Amino acid sequence: MKIEDIKKSVLKIDGDIFFDQSIKNLNWFNIGGKTKIFFKPNSLKGLIEYLKLYSLRGKIFILGNGSNVLFDDKTYKGTVIKLGKSFSNISLLDKEKIIAGTATSQKKVSEFARDNNISGLEFMSCIPGSIGGGIRMNSGCFDKEFKDILISIQLIDFKGVVRSIPANKIKFNYRSIELPKDLIFLSATFQGKEKNSLEINKIMSQMSKKKELAQPTKIKTSGSTFKNPIEQTNIKVWELIRSSVPSETNYGDAFISKKHANFFVNKKNSKSTDMKLLINFVKKQVKKKTGITLDLEIVVVD
Repeated sequence: MKIEDIKKSVLKIDGDIFFDQSIKNLNWFNIGGKTKIFFKPNSLKGLIEYLKLYSLRGKIFILGNGSNVLFDDKTYKGTVIKLGKSFSNISLLDKEKIIAGTATSQKKVSEFARDNNISGLEFMSCIPGSIGGGIRMNSGCFDKEFKDILISIQLIDFKGVVRSIPANKIKFNYRSIELPKDLIFLSATFQGKEKNSLEINKIMSQMSKKKELAQPTKIKTSGSTFKNPIEQTNIKVWELIRSSVPSETNYGDAFISKKHANFFVNKKNSKSTDMKLLINFVKKQVKKKTGITLDLEIVVVD
């Protein structure tokens, strides 16, 4: 499909479409070039309209909060879709169940659960990503993951077909799920347990303090760069990096955080090539010293 065809149809679609849009400020790394098309649907109807117009004739990347994404400095030759406000609603299904739009932040959903005396979602308060990103990555911390509370996902495929999938039909792995990439998550239903909101708030505060002590904040980073080794549950990836790579290692403005070795930082104006060189160097050094091959947790978009 030619961009000219989409430009002619802009006024017919319920959403905002931008061309040659910068994506540098749409991710936590503050790294990246442009995308040929950037689409923000205002409604499910608008999303369906766009997907049917685009008809799988180019690449599509679904962007959440951008908290674990590394974009390339070159132009993304496809469409970046970012769900808007109409995909950010949260509501109660009953005293222990919540349904949330996937554009909602995990923190906001955990706070909604707390305010409605629902426990089990406290761990989300420490994860900066959206609900959609959390599903795709089976996000987790403090010994809890999405798989532990997810009931079902409502989604749409790239052809514009909407359906629902129960969680018991999904295979969850450590920081990933086995579902096709050509799916856009629309909303998710979660199961919690009744508990006093004051007790829930206390748990969330404790988690927040632990996180602040261990991880860097208010910097340009995407969080954990690599996954912890699955085979050796007693080993943390930050320990492997710290023992294998000098802490002052850098490529341009791409650095390793001194506070947490698995957090890579854009100190000023790092390029994607710099960050990729740092990632590859660390991976190579850890393999050389420990024999362990690290797998990326962040998503690299080319």
